Amino acid sequence: MNFNSLISSKTNRKIVAYFLPLLTVGCQVTETLHLNPDGSGSIEVVELRDENSYMQLVKEAYSKEEIFKDTTYIVSDYFQKYSETFNRTAPEDQAVYKQYSNVKVHSKQSSYDKEFRTTIAQNFQKASEIADLYKTEDYADNIKNNYALSAEEHYYKVRYDYDGHHFSRIVKITDSTHLKKQVDKIHQYKTYYKGYKLVQNFQLKYYFPRKIKSVSNPLASISADRKSLSLQLLLTDCLQNPEITNLEVVLE
Repeated sequence: MNFNSLISSKTNRKIVAYFLPLLTVGCQVTETLHLNPDGSGSIEVVELRDENSYMQLVKEAYSKEEIFKDTTYIVSDYFQKYSETFNRTAPEDQAVYKQYSNVKVHSKQSSYDKEFRTTIAQNFQKASEIADLYKTEDYADNIKNNYALSAEEHYYKVRYDYDGHHFSRIVKITDSTHLKKQVDKIHQYKTYYKGYKLVQNFQLKYYFPRKIKSVSNPLASISADRKSLSLQLLLTDCLQNPEITNLEVVLE
């Protein structure tokens, strides 16, 4: 998850750099998926900075924010815009980036409206085509600045599958060393927000074309018509153990 866009300026980034793990508990992340009868659908991830939480963390710096940015792009646009460097990128790296071709990003950062929100969305023909949207902004940055894909420090990947009856959200750890660093870091910094009332929500909201027969996570809440579910977890828990967001849904 990329939270840099939720930090308002270079000045504030310097102020809160030491507290970056705390920002992850001052955010709300919602992943919403709509699945159609033919297996196509749409998915959207919204990362929203919780203003009350952020204000508690940065204190007097909060009133000194002066920023307004409102940007929208489709990842494939970057292939053309930065074609000189993109065309020199290793073919295997290009193949990864092209999985994000139709992913759309909208980022609004407004210290005047006090709204810092990033929306990442994708339409798909089948669930297996869904990109790991949490890497989108990092990959767009790589294309823009000609950074090497190998420099990324992601420690888990997310993929999806649907065969007409079973829907799966599958999370796998890809770098156990980096995961341990993240776990240790979050443990260390948790002492800093013991007295704070911070928002740290991660929520899945899934809508299906048929009734849900069963769901693997007992914490998931199924709607009255049994065609949708929601699952809310602590964001820090998800970052320390991404595999708790695995989900298996069986439809009637």
